[in-house]
Amino acid sequence: MSTLDTVLRLLCGLGLGTLIGFERQYRARMAGLRTNALVATGATLFVVLSAHGFSGGTADPTRVAAQIVSGIGFLGAGVILRDGLGVRGLNTAATLWCSAAVGALAGAGLYAVAAMGTVAVVAVNVVLRWLGRAVDRHPESGDESPTTYTISVETEPDGARSVRSMLVDGVSGGDTRIRAVDATESDGTAHLVVEVHSDHRDDDRIQAAVTRLCLEPSVRAVRWDRDLQVVQESDR
Repeated sequence: MSTLDTVLRLLCGLGLGTLIGFERQYRARMAGLRTNALVATGATLFVVLSAHGFSGGTADPTRVAAQIVSGIGFLGAGVILRDGLGVRGLNTAATLWCSAAVGALAGAGLYAVAAMGTVAVVAVNVVLRWLGRAVDRHPESGDESPTTYTISVETEPDGARSVRSMLVDGVSGGDTRIRAVDATESDGTAHLVVEVHSDHRDDDRIQAAVTRLCLEPSVRAVRWDRDLQVVQESDR
């Protein structure tokens, strides 16, 4: 295999992994732009190594490539977190797994299939998110009226990104979705304002997310409102 062919495969894996990671970065997930790009790039390099780095009668080109499937599982396990009786991060871990598959296809020179796989992964994370909310079962009891929440957080600038990720992950899901995220910085303090819309009143979910934020050392103050009515304000 020529050097040009190797470079093309590497650039293809890197570019497609970046496209997948862009959507994850936009939604402030734990594994974002760089992580997905590196996973796809690494898978590309491993496939190129396994196919062209060994020779002789005892060489097995499929051995290294096969270990990508199981090896990426350890990386995916690092983004899966226990949250009460449930877990968070499964979708992010599955996206990393798919990024590795796209990188492996690019390393094998299957550019068209790798591109189609990238489109499929991004489509699942974007389009099926809306479809999942549409078909999600509504609770049979409680307040069914739509409710808008506003969560305001003051945090240290260095911890703003992780706080934002925790907040978005904590309140997203089911009938609850993020409408807007506003982030500003002044006087050495980062100010995050997140507007959350729910098809029904779900104070427990918002309270749980706020409680987790209060445990973060970088968080200085948290306040959340329900339909412009102050529910809880906590200063540290």
